[in-house]
Amino acid sequence: MRELKSVEEKILDRALYLIGRNGASNVPIRAIAKEAGVNVSAVNYYFRTKEEMMKQVQEFYIHNTLEAYNILDNDSYSNEEKVILCANEIMEYSIRYPGVIVIQKEAAYEVEKSEMASRIIEVTEEMNSKLDKVLLNVLGCSQEEFVFNRMIFLSSILHPVNNMGPLQFSNDSILDRDTRLQYIKFIICKLKRN
Repeated sequence: MRELKSVEEKILDRALYLIGRNGASNVPIRAIAKEAGVNVSAVNYYFRTKEEMMKQVQEFYIHNTLEAYNILDNDSYSNEEKVILCANEIMEYSIRYPGVIVIQKEAAYEVEKSEMASRIIEVTEEMNSKLDKVLLNVLGCSQEEFVFNRMIFLSSILHPVNNMGPLQFSNDSILDRDTRLQYIKFIICKLKRN
């Protein structure tokens, strides 16, 4: 996960975080400014309008999604290592930005009306397809089995992160990188046995 380099990125970072906490992209500018530790005029300075800021949040989402899946192109890792490291990046990204699921859901509803929504869906599908190819190779199962194994794998990495809250189970295990990596390895091991 890259470090934030500017006030503008910090605002986008906190907006994406609040979108997840709110469950929708209609987060007030004042709440975003407060969470980012800036005043409302700074938000207006960098983005002029809320619509422009939301467009930049979506671009930020696309950039970070591509970055999270980059590991799949690194041939210095085995396919299994690629899957483990990519799944860890997805989990870390979802922890830091709970708004990613909201951005995806809203894009799915707007895909016919919005070029940006269409781009979000296209990038997400392209990255998931890339992950599917490597995961299928790692699991070594038939296409029919893969449909269910993929569902189990994705649910296993997304459910714990998306359900962090007052009723979460062992939050510490999800937040600790080493424990997360062990958890992902465990999931892959279980799926390979079937």
